[in-house]
Amino acid sequence: GEALEVNREVNCVTDFIHGCEDQLQKLKKQKEKGLLYGIPISIKDHINCKGHISSGGMVKFLGQVKEEDSVIVQVLKHQGGIPFVKTNIPQTMINYDCSNLIFGQTLNPLNPLKSPGGSSGGEGALIAGGGSILGIGSDIGGSIRLPSSFCGLCGLKPTGNRISPAGCSDSPFVLAVMGMLGPMARDVDSLALCMKALLCQEMFQLDPTVPPIPFDEQVRLRGTPMSPSAQKHG
Repeated sequence: GEALEVNREVNCVTDFIHGCEDQLQKLKKQKEKGLLYGIPISIKDHINCKGHISSGGMVKFLGQVKEEDSVIVQVLKHQGGIPFVKTNIPQTMINYDCSNLIFGQTLNPLNPLKSPGGSSGGEGALIAGGGSILGIGSDIGGSIRLPSSFCGLCGLKPTGNRISPAGCSDSPFVLAVMGMLGPMARDVDSLALCMKALLCQEMFQLDPTVPPIPFDEQVRLRGTPMSPSAQKHG
């Protein structure tokens, strides 16, 4: 409901993913509860979801319904997450704005006269507007970092090949820099939880080209800024 509300105001959703209810019922019956159990997750347009298109903002892809989930969507579901919407992008995704001729212009919920940034602009707008608490974007030259900055969110572009890109529709350009999928949310803890959930056996088995290195909590905590009282005593 929240997502619909935000979408009406800023035009950030391109599609609602069906079957969420069934998935939740299935999850409830499972003994093992995943790290993302019951969390609705928004997904950037070009990440393949079974039964949906990945348009990249281009008309030529409109008829191509994907037959299976991308690896990242399979892993999110394995961890109990519920992908529930696909979000808008600029045409071809090589742009720092967020509009295309199919779905139109996405606005920034903090200021509708401004852009939410790109190319994961639909994610930025939906999360900042309160329609999603965790989203998956992608970044080659700032496509997670810019909308996170423009919309006042946290985002992470992981190291190259850390998360499987298998089953995502590529940009039509061949670029020297490796694009990466990564999480977007309102706080760093959510990003860490998402990375921890994604870096699991399931992903390493589905895509053997990804180095099977689990999430390292110690490294993350080493980067935590000291509280003012600890600094006084430190």
